[in-house]
Amino acid sequence: MNEGSPDSTIKATPAKVCLGTFGLATVLFFQSATFTNPIVPAPAADPWVTFKDGFYYYCRTSPGTPGIIVGKSRDLTRIGDQDTWRTVYRPPSGTAYSREIWAPELHFLGNRWFIYFAADDGKNENHRMYVLESEGTDPQGSYLFRGKITDSTDKWAIDGTVLDLGFRGMFFIWSGWEGDTNVRQNLYIAPMSDPVTICGPRVMISTPTEPWETVGRPHVNEGPEILRRGDAIHIVYSASGSWTQDYCLGLLTCIDGQVMRPESWKKQGPVFSKGPEACGVGHASFTRSPDGTEDWIVYHAMHRPDGGWGNRSVRAQRFTWKGLYPDFGRPVVPGTALPRPSGTPAWERRRPAGTGAAGILPASAITIHQ
Repeated sequence: MNEGSPDSTIKATPAKVCLGTFGLATVLFFQSATFTNPIVPAPAADPWVTFKDGFYYYCRTSPGTPGIIVGKSRDLTRIGDQDTWRTVYRPPSGTAYSREIWAPELHFLGNRWFIYFAADDGKNENHRMYVLESEGTDPQGSYLFRGKITDSTDKWAIDGTVLDLGFRGMFFIWSGWEGDTNVRQNLYIAPMSDPVTICGPRVMISTPTEPWETVGRPHVNEGPEILRRGDAIHIVYSASGSWTQDYCLGLLTCIDGQVMRPESWKKQGPVFSKGPEACGVGHASFTRSPDGTEDWIVYHAMHRPDGGWGNRSVRAQRFTWKGLYPDFGRPVVPGTALPRPSGTPAWERRRPAGTGAAGILPASAITIHQ
């Protein structure tokens, strides 16, 4: 694509149009310094965002049909732009993992991308965790199905994530049942020998016992995500029923590094809970601003208390720290203007509305100033 004349513009939009061969168009849109939530409209839940090499990658389930999507953007607040979404996986029909794909996560481990996801055969009691491995280094490229990832008990499991401590080892953390019936969801940890293999027994590190963890039945601990600062290893997790307005975030903290010892994990909460027009806040992921100076939480919430799962949207806001501990504050009311993450490009290169599939601008949309 060749850069066009600086005087080539598109009507009524603060943008520069760059015309290449055969009228193909790239448009540089000038972005406001602020944004408003939600950044992905409902229905959208369980957001996973990771930042690498100048891009945010947004991993989610496919709307409508079973599958996994990876989006790509230089701007965290534009991860909902579906023009950047690519379907990277669709399960075959008639398998144990063909239905009900939940909460996929995208991790770069070693020199490959791995996607961890929960799925079943249409029966919730058969939910288990599965893993994909990229064939190359493009997170929006092709993936190989590596199979189920489980400990020897092979019990119900969802919301798996990875804690990578380098030479101290790699660990898988997930939400699961103790037995074969849905009494409660606990958090478990187990050692890994590589990104696709659990190599030891699971250990329970949290079970829902506090009042803020036991709204709705069954009682729920789920959605564990890693945050680290100094010597502190944090697991930020979701508590209470996701279908309730009291879904919230709790915090487990390990200071001594003995992550397989249940007594090393200290619980507190809720550390992030409902507010005006933000009910059922939870299932967060964490990232940083493009320049690395700010920490951001990306989470889902419902607009109203009786909204239900279909009313969940994805939102983002900056958070700070009090010593070794995160301070998430309160959920920001949707529509409130917030500064974009520090270092977000002021110009965004994208295809304008009204172009065809090949990015061709209609002649009526272009004005050439002599």
